[in-house]
Amino acid sequence: MATSTELSLEILPSDPLLLILSFLDFKDLISCSYVSRRLQELSNHNPLWKRHCQKHWLLSESDKAQRNQSWKDLFREFYSDLGRYIEHYATLKRAWDDLKRYLDQECPRMIVSLKDGVKEDELNAIEAQIGCKLPHDYRCSFRIHNGQKLVVPGLMGSMALSNHYRSEDLLDIETAAGGFQQRKGLRQCLPLTFCFHTGLSQYMALESVEGRHRYEIFYHCPDQMARDPSAIDMFITGSCFTEWFTSYVHSVVTGGYPIIRDQIFRYVHDKECVATTGDITVSVSTSFLPELSSVHPPHFFFTYRIRIEMSKDALPENACQLDSRYWKITNANGNVEEVQGPGVVGEFPVMQPGKVHEYASCTTFSTTSGHMEGHYTFHRLKNKEVMFNITIPRFHMVCPPFRKSVVRTGSASDVSHTSWNDEENSTDTDDYEDAEQGGLGFPAPSGHCPRRI
Repeated sequence: MATSTELSLEILPSDPLLLILSFLDFKDLISCSYVSRRLQELSNHNPLWKRHCQKHWLLSESDKAQRNQSWKDLFREFYSDLGRYIEHYATLKRAWDDLKRYLDQECPRMIVSLKDGVKEDELNAIEAQIGCKLPHDYRCSFRIHNGQKLVVPGLMGSMALSNHYRSEDLLDIETAAGGFQQRKGLRQCLPLTFCFHTGLSQYMALESVEGRHRYEIFYHCPDQMARDPSAIDMFITGSCFTEWFTSYVHSVVTGGYPIIRDQIFRYVHDKECVATTGDITVSVSTSFLPELSSVHPPHFFFTYRIRIEMSKDALPENACQLDSRYWKITNANGNVEEVQGPGVVGEFPVMQPGKVHEYASCTTFSTTSGHMEGHYTFHRLKNKEVMFNITIPRFHMVCPPFRKSVVRTGSASDVSHTSWNDEENSTDTDDYEDAEQGGLGFPAPSGHCPRRI
């Protein structure tokens, strides 16, 4: 009868044990080190901790060489300083690194405006100052970079349209704490961004009060018809800091937002929103302007940027000039308005082979969404009697989700995309007058874009 052999960790070869240990997270790896002397020795194996350093702290071989430490010591050092943020650090650090790499190529002056990260005790002091806990992901991001200097252009995107300009800075923690709100309607809300020109900010709710969800991020939108100044609706821009920041960075570094005059412009381009007629291609990108919009009364302001390009391979005799525009504008209720007018924003561009003409205009809807389509009429330069139309592709405009003020609804409302049953339609405009906006006091917008064709 064969005798059985009792298996022991001491006699098992190291390679299969190290393979098993390589599947453990860092907490389980540490726990294994307390089981036996053999597992303690194996758990200290340097390559095991290299994986965790790369996964959680994004450390490279060059980082290790500069510090002249083992991988385990490097992990221990970072964990002692940033351990409370281990669930967020890699995601946010990668986003910051991607953004800086992109800006270094496309908008180098923005790099100079970034501020170094703050220390843990500074964040603790801010919490004591405002009397609220900051979310871990927000704290983590500000350990990496403490926002930016108050400069123009702002890191969080710009928008320019005629006499209206917006550029949002990512506030440093000290400035944000100075703008912390305790007034009714914005209680326990911390500003994340600020625009010098419009007074616009995006806020983060630090507590679930006044109908807001904890840590959601929003543009405040005062109720234009309420007598109570605390009646503030909200255009929601993020459910938490990580989602808000990383989605913005992704849009920037993937080219979703164009770089214009060394600034990030928050126009969204649908790749299918392109139409080619003969030698001329028209593409459209759009943006929602919360600072010129309101939920109550329903007034949703959009800007669109159009690019008209003539193929470089077009024949010289095909050179032409734009005479007029035609728009068919449809709101979410199906109401249609047709608009015709000379030129585009007061211009009559001449198109020649390889020529590109871009312009921005705007429209408003009384519903939360709508679409536009139409055509331009051109004439040939060599023969003005030769007229032809160039298709403008259909493009859609949708406002972000919003939540109505509890002052008006009487209770916390769900996020809404409701279309309003309002007969007022939309109008293509070439120009507008922007509403007066305030500074950190955030008074309500006092006006809207007049409907001019």
